[in-house]
Amino acid sequence: MNPIPSSARRALIRAVPSLVAAAIAVSAPLAARAAEVNLTYAFFAPAGTFPGKQMAHWAEELSKRTNGKVAVKTFPAGTLLGAREMYDGVSKGVADIGLGAPSYDPGRFPLTSGMSLPLGFPNATVASRVLWDLTKEFQPKEYENFKVIAMFTTEPGYIQSRKRAGSAGELAGMKLRAAGTGVPVLKALGAAPVGMPMPEVPQAVQTGVIDGTMTSREVLQDFKLAETLKYVTDYPTVVVTFAAVMDRKRFDALPADVKKVIDELGPEMAVWTGQYHDKQNVGGALEWAKKEHQLQIVPLSAQERAAWDAKLKPMEDEWVKEMAAKGLPAAKYLARARELRDQYAKQ
Repeated sequence: MNPIPSSARRALIRAVPSLVAAAIAVSAPLAARAAEVNLTYAFFAPAGTFPGKQMAHWAEELSKRTNGKVAVKTFPAGTLLGAREMYDGVSKGVADIGLGAPSYDPGRFPLTSGMSLPLGFPNATVASRVLWDLTKEFQPKEYENFKVIAMFTTEPGYIQSRKRAGSAGELAGMKLRAAGTGVPVLKALGAAPVGMPMPEVPQAVQTGVIDGTMTSREVLQDFKLAETLKYVTDYPTVVVTFAAVMDRKRFDALPADVKKVIDELGPEMAVWTGQYHDKQNVGGALEWAKKEHQLQIVPLSAQERAAWDAKLKPMEDEWVKEMAAKGLPAAKYLARARELRDQYAKQ
């Protein structure tokens, strides 16, 4: 190996500062571009939940599709805003984006609350697509100060219990944890709804305080409820809606190309999140519960199903009457929801 002549070595040493400076000059525009738009995104539940997965996926896609022009910092688990302050926090600029649950605030989101009625959605994917389409089509006034950037739902809630609940007689008086519109559903069906935070449910079941819960079925694995709740009644009830929003003025101030990407991601997120929830969350939990804990799916007879449907119908009638009194197109909203439900269910 020939040694480098001393003159060449001196020239190389003299050139190093210039090379470093050139490298910095090349990388500087990239660094500046990556930080051109910085957004904060808040959510009230842990990052590992399916809405938490959605926010991370949305942030990653936005950064990728804008070639690094946008950086999104996520704040799950209430680290920036809690559930009750989510939308007010976005309006006040505490977070640029907030992901909350309109189902838990029907007074603020009256028309959207219709999606939380027992409308017979087969899964989260169909319900999420319907929610997105309805919001775009009806443009509810409840979002007039916001830019809706993503919407999706849970799968419908199912009765998950220690004992079989395949008939009105078996369900009567059963103490089941419920939230939101799940409470009037259980009352109408003859059960005894109990309000409590979801993290308290496993111990409440083990100690006999409650007989089970009515919610989406990923909790069988997430909270290890399949160890004690051996039965799931095959009767879908109500979904929980989620909406991620930006303050309208904050959104309008974004560069046009960034706004375009955010608009494109909206309908995609309804499908992506619904499918993730249905397949990874719920599908995986059911498979695990059946294999590891011999979970049983309890069918309803056609006669029993029709009887349960009839008991829940007054909920819808009362909602339409209440919303119509507020001047909202409630009947049209539900009719369109069913039309879209059937359309997407066929797909």
